Amino acid sequence: MDRIDLHIEVPGVRHEELMGEDCGERSATVRSRVMKARRIQLERFKGEGSYTNARMNPAITKRYCTAGTQAQRPLEQAMARLSLSARAYHRILRVARTISDLEDCTQIESHHMAEAIQYKSLDRGLA
Repeated sequence: MDRIDLHIEVPGVRHEELMGEDCGERSATVRSRVMKARRIQLERFKGEGSYTNARMNPAITKRYCTAGTQAQRPLEQAMARLSLSARAYHRILRVARTISDLEDCTQIESHHMAEAIQYKSLDRGLA
């Protein structure tokens, strides 16, 4: 489980929700945001030997996954509370960087970090 970046729980959908008008975010909107994040990553990694956040090695992760003190605090707490490995630490940073890219933010913020930690903590039954 430590080698999987994202763990999510998908609850069942009630009949009423399926029949309702609100269908959530349109696929075209999501696709546009993902394509923009991919362009950000391609630009970021020009000449780095990587082309996506998922492919960053630890040195590249350290360079591009900067987070302020406020954003680092949840990660420090999660490392201690969940006894996470170095591999998990780097994966959380890469996922937080991706979440940040999807929001077109230049720096990882605390809510990006919290969301990334949540995806990792589900494999431990702690979310």
